[in-house]
Amino acid sequence: MPRVNSVTRISFRFFAVLLGLALLTSLVLRTGPQVIWTQVHKVGLGLLLIIIIGGLAYFIRTWVWRLTFACDITALSWSRTFGICLASEALGQLGIGGKAVGEGMRIALLRPVVPLSNAISAGALDGAIHLASSAVVMLSGITVTLFLASLSGEWRLFAVVFATALMTALILAVVSYKNRWELMGNAARVIGRIPRFHDWIGGKLPVIESSEDNLLNFFREAPTSCCAAFFLSFLWQALALLEIYVILRFMGTNITMLGAFVMEGLTKVINLVGALSPGNIGTYEGGNMLITKLFGVSGTVGLTLALCRRTRVLFWALIGAICLTFMRTPEEHKDTEVKSQPTPGIVQL
Repeated sequence: MPRVNSVTRISFRFFAVLLGLALLTSLVLRTGPQVIWTQVHKVGLGLLLIIIIGGLAYFIRTWVWRLTFACDITALSWSRTFGICLASEALGQLGIGGKAVGEGMRIALLRPVVPLSNAISAGALDGAIHLASSAVVMLSGITVTLFLASLSGEWRLFAVVFATALMTALILAVVSYKNRWELMGNAARVIGRIPRFHDWIGGKLPVIESSEDNLLNFFREAPTSCCAAFFLSFLWQALALLEIYVILRFMGTNITMLGAFVMEGLTKVINLVGALSPGNIGTYEGGNMLITKLFGVSGTVGLTLALCRRTRVLFWALIGAICLTFMRTPEEHKDTEVKSQPTPGIVQL
C-alpha cells in the first residue's frame, strides 16, 4: 500500500507539471511569441537589474535567518549560509514537497556547528517572519483593491472572505505566540499516545520541546534581533514590489509604487493558490495576466512581467543548485564532530 500511495503522489505531481506547462504554452501561443519577445526586448538591461535586486533580496533573507538563531553562529560563515539559503530556495521551486526537502536540507547542512533544536527553531522563525510580512502585504493589497478596483460581485465577495480569513489567521498567530501556546509539543504528545508512533515520537520529543522553547522565547530573549528580522523581512517585500515597478517601467507602463505594491499583494494570493502546483507553472503566469488586466494593463504585459520574474527565480535557483552540488555535507568533514553545542570549525563554502 505505501508503494501504491507513493506512485500515486508522483503521478499526481507529474500530471500537475504537465498541466501547468500546457497552460503556460497555451498562454504564450494565444498572446503571440513575437509579441512577448518584443516586450522582453523593451525590458532589455532591466532584466539584469532585477536579477541583481533578486540577489540582494536573497542576501536579506539570509540575514533574517541568521538573526533567528538562539546560539552562537560566529563559526558559520555568511557565504555558507547564503549558499544554503539559495539551495533551499532552489528546491522550494519544486512545490510543497520541495520546500519540505529544502528545509530538511537547511537543517542538515547546519549540523556541524548548530545544535539540532536551534537549527529547527531558526528555520521555523525565519519561515514564520516571512509568512507574517507576506500576509501583511497580501492583506494590504486585497484591501486597496477592494477600494480602488472595479470588481464583480463574486470577486468582491471572494476578496472579502479571503481577507477576513487572513486577518483571523494573523490574529490567532499573534495570540498563540503571546500566550505561549505549545502547539508543536502538544501535537507531538498526542501523536506519541498512539502505540505505533510512541517510540518514534518519544526519541524526538526533547528536540521538539527545545525547538519550541527557542521559538517562543525569541522575542523575550532577543527583542533587538526580532525587530531587526521583521524590519529586514519587510525590506525584502519592498524589493519585490520594486522589481514589479522596474519591469513595468522598462516596458513603458505608467505604474506608481502604490500600484506595484497592490500588484505584489495580489501576486502573493496567486502564489498561495498555486502552491500545490510544482513551481506554480502556468497558474503564476495566468494570474499575473488577470492582475494586470484588473488595473487596465494588457494581459501581454502581465505575462511578460511573470516571465521576467520567473527568469530571475530560475537564475538564482541555478546558482543554488550549483551551491548544493559543491557544498560538502557534515559526513565529509573528517576533522569536525557533530556536537550538541556549536563548534569552532567548519569548512567554508
